[in-house]
Amino acid sequence: MEVVTHFVNDTVEFYKWSLTIADKRVESWPMMASPLPTLAISCLYLLFLWAGPRYMQDRQPYTLRRTLIVYNFSMVVLNFYIAKELLIATRAAGYSYLCQPVNYSNDVNEVRIASALWWYYISKGVEFLDTVFFILRKKFNQVSFLHVYHHCTMFILWWIGIKWVPGGQAFFGATINSSIHVVMYGYYGLAALGPQMQKYLWWKKYLTIIQMIQFHVTIGHAGHSLYTGCPFPCWMQWALIGYAVTFIILFANFYYHAYRGKPSSSQKGSKPVANGTSVVTNGHSKVEEVEDNGKRQRKGRAKRE
Repeated sequence: MEVVTHFVNDTVEFYKWSLTIADKRVESWPMMASPLPTLAISCLYLLFLWAGPRYMQDRQPYTLRRTLIVYNFSMVVLNFYIAKELLIATRAAGYSYLCQPVNYSNDVNEVRIASALWWYYISKGVEFLDTVFFILRKKFNQVSFLHVYHHCTMFILWWIGIKWVPGGQAFFGATINSSIHVVMYGYYGLAALGPQMQKYLWWKKYLTIIQMIQFHVTIGHAGHSLYTGCPFPCWMQWALIGYAVTFIILFANFYYHAYRGKPSSSQKGSKPVANGTSVVTNGHSKVEEVEDNGKRQRKGRAKRE
């Protein structure tokens, strides 16, 4: 018991010390004064993962078609705004794409970059709705470990990023990821419009490939910074490398089972539908199984919105 008490006390003291080196510019921004709101939302997300399927078990799935159209295209707009703000502000501030330390000044461009990164963090909380829609539509098999791991960790880790390093090289990964999300949510928005869009959505598997390339670029970028001694926090660089490695492993496993482990004929028969019923579901969930022991599953009538 004494060991546990010491551990808790040391953790509290370390957190208090870490606040002394946190970015003072963001401490009054929404959700940034304390980690509790972020942790509370993440816990509610995990609670919904448990309670949602039980609530929907004896109910018909919702269609949510119009909701999905609005949601996906809204996410396109949000991610485009983030990418645009980061590109314009970092260019105006003269940022280097190879090594850029954090500037904690109140320079207008630096604050603009920090603000765009804060919106990026918020977008990761909004993306919890991906899972909500899966469950309300009874696409339980889409809520894979990779899906949950991605959503839950990104929201928490980017709170840490905004609290301590909302600038410098933190812009690099956020710019790439938000740009990819413009394409990704655009795909799901188009898919939500209906089956008539299927002939325009042949490029679904390339979303996963692009995301995997993103993680390799992240590792290379962080590794280069560590090798050259770039004055950006080393703990953040190592965290990015470790985090990206986990995604490479999980995405590679997903890609294999989605595109290499299945006969090509089954891929041709798949229909792209937004946020969870296509072969690629927001880049981080399982392939939807439409057959069970050689017999097609019967799908019950879906509820209207």
